Amino acid sequence: MSSRPMKRTWAIWAIACFVFVSLPTVVRALTPTPPQDTTLQKPAASKSTEATKAASAPKPAAEATGHAAPAAEGHGAAPAAAATTAAAPEEGHNILLDFWHNFQKNLFKPLLLFFYMGFLVPILRVKLDFPHVIYQALTIYLLIAIGWHGGEELAFLPPALLGRAVGFMIVGFFLNFVIGILAFLALNTFTTLRKVDKATVAGYYGSDSAGTFVTCVGALATAKIATDAYMPVMLAVMEIPGCLVALYLVSRLRERGMDARGNMPDEPGYDAKARPLPVAHEGAHGEEPPLVETAAVLKDDSDEITLRPKSRGILDPKLLHEVFLNPGLFLLFGGIAVGFISGRQGVEVTKADDTFFINLFQGVLCLFLLEMGMTASRKLMDLKTAGAGYIAFALIAPNVFATLGITVAHIYSHLTGTPFELGTYVLFAVLCGAASYIAVPAVQRLAIPEASPTLPLAASLGLTFSYNVTIGIPVYIEIAKAAMRMFPT
Repeated sequence: MSSRPMKRTWAIWAIACFVFVSLPTVVRALTPTPPQDTTLQKPAASKSTEATKAASAPKPAAEATGHAAPAAEGHGAAPAAAATTAAAPEEGHNILLDFWHNFQKNLFKPLLLFFYMGFLVPILRVKLDFPHVIYQALTIYLLIAIGWHGGEELAFLPPALLGRAVGFMIVGFFLNFVIGILAFLALNTFTTLRKVDKATVAGYYGSDSAGTFVTCVGALATAKIATDAYMPVMLAVMEIPGCLVALYLVSRLRERGMDARGNMPDEPGYDAKARPLPVAHEGAHGEEPPLVETAAVLKDDSDEITLRPKSRGILDPKLLHEVFLNPGLFLLFGGIAVGFISGRQGVEVTKADDTFFINLFQGVLCLFLLEMGMTASRKLMDLKTAGAGYIAFALIAPNVFATLGITVAHIYSHLTGTPFELGTYVLFAVLCGAASYIAVPAVQRLAIPEASPTLPLAASLGLTFSYNVTIGIPVYIEIAKAAMRMFPT
């Protein structure tokens, strides 16, 4: 059977399974239900910030909930501190039944519907091109909005809780570094990739994903699950370790004799005298792929011109600038700083800006997921030569790393006496179980030109991102509930 009919057969089976799984949910969605009175429902931010705000100054009831107020409107939920605090799950619940209920319940939320719609665009060969400048604008908005709201909430955080939050951020930083190393060991065991590609992919999984984070924030807000105010800062902190992991592992490979094209002495195609060819690194979202920087133009005996990638050490100033001051980190930290300074001045100062940064968040996120669905679907085509082990890793690793994150967070909560919201566990799990598709690729272009530009993105964006935003988030919610039920703080 040729590859094209095979692809069509798999697409038909995937659509059939999707319809079968979602049919009960569609029937329930189309069944009319009596209207419920929601006028008395009052969303709240995290417990600590709500108490601090109430104590800081008397406010009318409409303002007492601070910046989470838009969440009561359903489509204007606050991006960082979601709505009503979710209590610990009741005893006797079956985690598999709870997951199945949550999965079906969330299957047709607007966020995922837009992702599915985008995912079908390449499959159905719809001639739709999502302009890259619009994608950039959506990304800028989402990062600033996340930072803005997190900064507002941090403005009301008690000093004692702030100190524990900093400790949690340090734990998250080192945990993602460990996750990157574990990913490299797993890839070494279960895949047949070149070692330089394994090291690069490990860096992707040792970082986090802003897209997965904002999607999870939107899902938690829709489900009225509260989070702690400092989680946007955690997003920025936990993005850095993956870059360091990739740079460290590749530097070790170069010390052990990796040739200029990324082959090790024990790998096919190794040539100690090889001269690298120009490498075009494809952008994650269709932008123009820049060539790697070159230090010199070399001319061999056959008069063929070859470009040598410029070697950059870990302490190279431009590389450090890319790691710690890339656009994503700058926008996120900038939004946090502006939100914090504005929040300290009171609700009246931030009310007008909240209309833009909070009320519009869910709608902008839907457009963002439309584009992400299109990109994720296209990236799956790059997995044809990766092997079954690599595909299995991209689908299994998020569950392992997310569960490890929930476990570490719960241990930290017990040791320090710091109670975490359910949403905080879920967001931390997402930060541990996601893979980068922005920060680490940028570092790869500068410092690791020998690695494949497509294989890491095929796993991180095509498989892991798609898994996390559809199945992973409900799974992590149930794992966090089980942890809170079995080991209450």
